[in-house]
Amino acid sequence: MNISKIAFLKLRFVMSFIFLWAFIDKVFGLGFSTKSENAWIRGGSPTSGFLSFGTHGPLVPLFKSLSGVPAIDWLFMLGLLFVGVTLLVNRCVMWGAVAGIVMMLLMWLSLFPPANNPLIDEHIVYALVLAILALQSRRGELGLRTT
Repeated sequence: MNISKIAFLKLRFVMSFIFLWAFIDKVFGLGFSTKSENAWIRGGSPTSGFLSFGTHGPLVPLFKSLSGVPAIDWLFMLGLLFVGVTLLVNRCVMWGAVAGIVMMLLMWLSLFPPANNPLIDEHIVYALVLAILALQSRRGELGLRTT
């Protein structure tokens, strides 16, 4: 396996862990970004904290209206899980990357304009990384291909 494949393999695993960690922390309330009492399994909403208090900019009314909506909670959590699993197991990476890109762009819009830069924040960087992984998966260069 060459260095390029190893780098893409590591990048895929790191991005997978970002999405899976967010999912696990919100489900169980491990105390990192979600307190135990706000865990999804305890009836908390995985979207209400961020959408109610973390958004800013011209689209705040739209995003606040989505806060705590059960369908939005389910879509968000299934999206986190789907992106994380597709990247981890190297299956349907294109679909997982597209879902992750959409999630990242929506989060970027909810924070527009970003706090530290007029246009770019980590959500744009993650979206670009996911786009690179999607393109590499089409070329079959993500390492440890099982098919």
